[in-house]
Amino acid sequence: MRTTDFDFDLPDALIAQFPTPQRSGSRLLRLDGKTGALSDDLFRQLPGFLGPDDLLVLNDTRVIKARLEGIKTSGGKIEIMVERVLDAHRMLAQIRASRSPKPGSRLMIADAFEAEVVERQDDLFLLKTRSSTPLLELIDLHGSLPLPPYISHQADSRDEARYQTVFARQLGAVAAPTAGLHFDEDMMATLKAAGIAIAYVTLHVGAGTFQPVRVDNIEDHKMHTEIYSVPEETVSAIRHAQARGGKVTAVGTTALRALESAAQGGELASGSGETDIFITPGYQFRVVERLLTNFHLPKSTLLMLVSAFAGTSHIKAAYQHAIAERYRFFSYGDAMLIERA
Repeated sequence: MRTTDFDFDLPDALIAQFPTPQRSGSRLLRLDGKTGALSDDLFRQLPGFLGPDDLLVLNDTRVIKARLEGIKTSGGKIEIMVERVLDAHRMLAQIRASRSPKPGSRLMIADAFEAEVVERQDDLFLLKTRSSTPLLELIDLHGSLPLPPYISHQADSRDEARYQTVFARQLGAVAAPTAGLHFDEDMMATLKAAGIAIAYVTLHVGAGTFQPVRVDNIEDHKMHTEIYSVPEETVSAIRHAQARGGKVTAVGTTALRALESAAQGGELASGSGETDIFITPGYQFRVVERLLTNFHLPKSTLLMLVSAFAGTSHIKAAYQHAIAERYRFFSYGDAMLIERA
């Protein structure tokens, strides 16, 4: 398969720059992966499309303030975009500077704390702080929210609230699990009242989620790595739902990737680890039967994932329909509910 097989033309006007006034106010395009049938609906209708024995699996990661500014102690401004926090004192990050810092050089970040460049790892830098304050706390105090590159405005107070799910609790993502942004407290209460079970996984979304595939043959693509966790209670909830004949619905490609990563041994198992799972057409899904997701970037690994889930031809037709019907795309955009092919 070629990367160009997953390209499409999108008018700039359809890239959502701001969220809807209400979280649950988005549109919802339903796609049956078995038949290709499409239905134009509203997100607030979601509970009516789920069965009482179904299970929703949400990603409870929380976005950190991953954009930091500083200077090299040798001189020169820098901008740091945290890719991943490794532990209390180390992180992997992208650095923008007039000249890339060399291993051993020191950076003063936000006039508040110092970090040393330990080494370079491809396009990323391994940085280590010397502060007694944990790194996540320093980032939260001195960083700013990292909006996606296709959103043109700087993050403000509205983004601080809306680029975070209402169920976010595990700090570590540098991008939001955007399918979860549609849920508000009223929707969560409605789902609970309808008897629809909810479980959680954690996958800390990395900045690589926004990167297009730059090789011609998708098999040559090197997938970015992300940290995930699937608790035992979620595994139990999935087995219970499946035993009753219910469907497992992943809210977002990140929840799906966490679940499918946890099932790579053949059966779903609880645990934590790193995943670089790259799901492309031909992949055999082990856990997820329905996917709630947003519309994805051309040539992206996420577009390849939903093509694997619903069929490439069905996704192409669905995206052409969405463009014709003026759906809103990407992080602050509308949603799709896809039944697996």
